[in-house]
Amino acid sequence: MSILTLLVKIAGLLGTITVGANAVSYSRFRRRNLRNFRSPIDESKEVLADFTSQEHNEGKFFFGLATAPAHAEDDLDDAWIRFAKETPCSAEDEEDKKAKRKKKVKLAVGAITKGLAKNTRGKEDNAVADSTPTKNVAAWHNTPHAEVRLKFWSDPDQEVKLAKDTGVTVFRMGVDWCRIMPKEPTNGIKEAVDYEALEHYKWILNRVRSNGMKVMLTLFHHSLPPWAADYGGWKMEKTVDYFMDFTRLVVDSMFDLVDSWITFNEPHIFAMLTYMAGTWPGNTPDFLEMATSTLPMGVFHRVMHWMAVAHSKAYDYIHEKTSLEKPLVGVAHHVSFMRPYGLFDVGSVTFSNSLTMFSYIDSICEKLDFIGINYYGQEAVCGVGLKLVETDEYSESGRGVYPDGLYRVLLMFHQRYKHLNVPFIVTENGVSDETDVIRRPYMIEHLLALYAAMLKGVPVLGYIFWTISDNWEWADGYGPKFGLVAVDRANNLARTVRPSYHLFTKIVKSGKITRNDRSLAWNELQKAAKAGKVRPFYRGVDNHGLMYADGLDKPQGRQFVDRDWRFGHYQVDGLQDPLSRVARALLIWPVIRKKKIRKVKVKHTDDESGLALQPA
Repeated sequence: MSILTLLVKIAGLLGTITVGANAVSYSRFRRRNLRNFRSPIDESKEVLADFTSQEHNEGKFFFGLATAPAHAEDDLDDAWIRFAKETPCSAEDEEDKKAKRKKKVKLAVGAITKGLAKNTRGKEDNAVADSTPTKNVAAWHNTPHAEVRLKFWSDPDQEVKLAKDTGVTVFRMGVDWCRIMPKEPTNGIKEAVDYEALEHYKWILNRVRSNGMKVMLTLFHHSLPPWAADYGGWKMEKTVDYFMDFTRLVVDSMFDLVDSWITFNEPHIFAMLTYMAGTWPGNTPDFLEMATSTLPMGVFHRVMHWMAVAHSKAYDYIHEKTSLEKPLVGVAHHVSFMRPYGLFDVGSVTFSNSLTMFSYIDSICEKLDFIGINYYGQEAVCGVGLKLVETDEYSESGRGVYPDGLYRVLLMFHQRYKHLNVPFIVTENGVSDETDVIRRPYMIEHLLALYAAMLKGVPVLGYIFWTISDNWEWADGYGPKFGLVAVDRANNLARTVRPSYHLFTKIVKSGKITRNDRSLAWNELQKAAKAGKVRPFYRGVDNHGLMYADGLDKPQGRQFVDRDWRFGHYQVDGLQDPLSRVARALLIWPVIRKKKIRKVKVKHTDDESGLALQPA
């Protein structure tokens, strides 16, 4: 036997083992996460969901609306404003400019977070490289009055009234760390604190409460003070001490105005996009930091550890301060429903879930009064990026629409944490959709998914929709439109309520979802899809169908997809890599032939041939 023949046999054996192992892994993944289920909702009834019948220890089920300082506040010199104003290529010398013209590579970090692969220098198709933006924040420099955001700081009443008029009972907002502590407190708190800002926040909270809504306050919502970023931010233990200084200031000043607290919003998203990928302000990782980021002592686990310590300390302080009336303290945890695009992507999904699904909640589970779930959709992982599946519907920002995922996520989290006896709150759910055609069925189907989970025994206290008015969406700028209300930025931020605002108001005030509501919303989307209508899409896609982390300054056009993604109706696709498609075709072909081939019998006739074929 020649060496070549032996090597070929070894390669064949290793290939067979690899394919077999991945097939077994996918079989287990599908059995655990993609198994078909029967919806507990009776679709023959006129009322599909009645939230007024759902009560818990904290009272009746509530509806809310959410916003955040970096999205809405004017007169705020935070990390995001500075990040947006920076032009990465402005200070480059000629050599760097030449290097920039090279093709680009995709960084796997983006795929692990939101399925959005990061552009950086390297190799990529010229056509794609030339079309990708170079600014830190897309759709910002070309947007009128970008710095004023929604003027929520100087004029909060407009947003507060819009929220009040829907009938919601909870208003989720945040306080910005760098506004209250514009300087590092190296010489003590007094010199670093803006006490006027504290008083102004108290005034805003009073405006919310005077409009009949409870306050859910977020302490850290993706905005690290620039002075903290200068020394390493959440990579350093002293950030915990500074955060506690900030927390004590806020709690001492506002504890009687706040009904529930969120210490951190989506901590693993912030850790990944800031410290692993560098696509958010606060860190510029080098190659070594990126390459070792997910190791046990890597930057990701270090940042998550200090955020867990900070949460635990803040939790204890809030409870000590407000001992007369037990407050609710939790976190808003981002969960995407991830599935493999191809056979060899199961490992990527498993690894990503190991970092993002349960690990942070596990580390703080003894210090939670509720678990907040931020859910927007599903992501199809393909290699080092997220695949744009042409047969799936997507939001403008590239999130796959999948209401079943919220149901599955709530059941999974309840199963894992039911021993803690803590309830859940959907702290964020929404979709970017300027046309408002997707938003209405999106809202209804996700509420049905939530209601179905409640029927299955999951304790859910409430549902908070993101968001009131179109605003600044992190590194995507003002491109994706998440609001129930449209904002004309060229006309003094004039507001126009969308049809989804009226639908949300109807659901909130009645506490019910009817079959007619569902039909009307779904039928309009189907008409748009069947007519081939196009809507905006703000995510760049390469020639292989992988989505980039960078948003677009101007949207591409994407057709509405003619697919039934309603809750309980979505049919999960099989694996789409070439090997899986071939294998599926080979397995299905005999079945198809058996159905198509009809048995025949021979019958003598008087024609020239003497034979006739007839179905048996």
